[in-house]
Amino acid sequence: MKKALSVLLASSMALSLAACGGKDTVSTAAASETAKPAADSGQGESKAEEAKTPEGEPIELTIWLTPSWKGVFSGDEPGADYDSFFVEAGKRYTENVNPNVTFKVEVIPGDSRDEKLNVAESTNTLPDIVYEGAFTLSSYYHKGSIVTIDDIITEDDKKDIAEGIWDNCQVEGSTFIFPFAHMPGTLVYNADMFREAGLDDKIAGQYEIATWTPDELKEILTTLKEKNPNVYPMSLFAMNNQGDTWNLTWLRMFGNKFYGDDGHLVVNEESGVKALQYLLDLYNNGLTVPGAESLTSNDCNAMFQNKQIAVSFTNSTLFTNLQTDMANGTIEPFDARLANIPGEPDPNSFTYVSGFMAMNTGKEDRIAAAKDFIDFVCHDPELVLASKNTLPVRESVTEAVSDELLFLPAYTENAKYIYNFSNNIPGYNELRNVLFPELQAAFTGQKTPQEALDSYVEKGNVIIDEGRKNSVIYN
Repeated sequence: MKKALSVLLASSMALSLAACGGKDTVSTAAASETAKPAADSGQGESKAEEAKTPEGEPIELTIWLTPSWKGVFSGDEPGADYDSFFVEAGKRYTENVNPNVTFKVEVIPGDSRDEKLNVAESTNTLPDIVYEGAFTLSSYYHKGSIVTIDDIITEDDKKDIAEGIWDNCQVEGSTFIFPFAHMPGTLVYNADMFREAGLDDKIAGQYEIATWTPDELKEILTTLKEKNPNVYPMSLFAMNNQGDTWNLTWLRMFGNKFYGDDGHLVVNEESGVKALQYLLDLYNNGLTVPGAESLTSNDCNAMFQNKQIAVSFTNSTLFTNLQTDMANGTIEPFDARLANIPGEPDPNSFTYVSGFMAMNTGKEDRIAAAKDFIDFVCHDPELVLASKNTLPVRESVTEAVSDELLFLPAYTENAKYIYNFSNNIPGYNELRNVLFPELQAAFTGQKTPQEALDSYVEKGNVIIDEGRKNSVIYN
């Protein structure tokens, strides 16, 4: 997987992290060629004719998404919001493809996504379409709540989107998610605070990703605390499972591979315990925010934006939104730059693959319409350009907007550090809910790092075994 993602990022990674000069929303009239191939790649026509509902039987499809990028093509569009792209895409589909299908778009908080989906499953009220990260919904396709979409994927799609991306969207050769964009995760730091603390030599270039060793990070945080005691050196959070991919990455910093060859957790080995002890030492020495056990990633992100934290976490979408908010005056501007989570011998990085899923509502007409909409959005030559707000998964789109993507060289260089954090296992969502309570126990002194990780591994491996046993894919 790591090798595949390196190939992916070398060929298709690009990013518009500065306030990008994206085009204004294109009018519906300009989108009349709605179902043509993305970036003229020769893909097949939309299956609209197959999905059209009988006259007089309109369908309103519900789309759920958690906050991602704002606007259709750019966050500086008037009225740009998290639902803008999906509302516009639905409007174009209704006006140009199937007038019997309309859309209701709902933006839901990331920390309540699983609860809402679980309730919807149990009450037979699933949305028709979900746009989300592949890893966050992996449990749902193992439970049969997401239908396969291989029938709307062409050979040209497979060529235009790298194998490493498809691997994140498939289980046992079946595709459950049509990838649209992806978001690499890194650290972010306030370079102005670094300069004030005399840490100029630790600042990378404006469009580079800094790489520090664990010892260097400790030195940086210690200096920041000494020079500016009114600012917390680094963020740390463990109140819930949101943003937990960064905590997973911290636990790998001394070489722990997290999963063994049999798919079971091995993070309680010496290298994993050493990593949690490292975090605990930073925490106990006042080099992070206090009260990490009761802080969310959203709390820490807001504190970083308000200049209360010097080093925090980010992904490409969060960083794009930060740059946009600074450009339009929503946030007071400062020099924000990127860094890897340290590691030995190398740092670690990851990427979130996001895309469209057609939910198994049990109603064939709704499923057909949902799949046709996904087919339309993922092949429309203009709508696919919106993926530049994170990172395009299509090589053709990357080439089309490359002049706007200033971080391309840095992310290409960083590709060699990417790992597969979910291991594509059934029960991954449930597994996420086991880690943060154990981190809380470590941060509050109720358990040692060894005890916390032993407990996580014991409970987690039961979930992995149960997930595989109950997976509709494996059984």
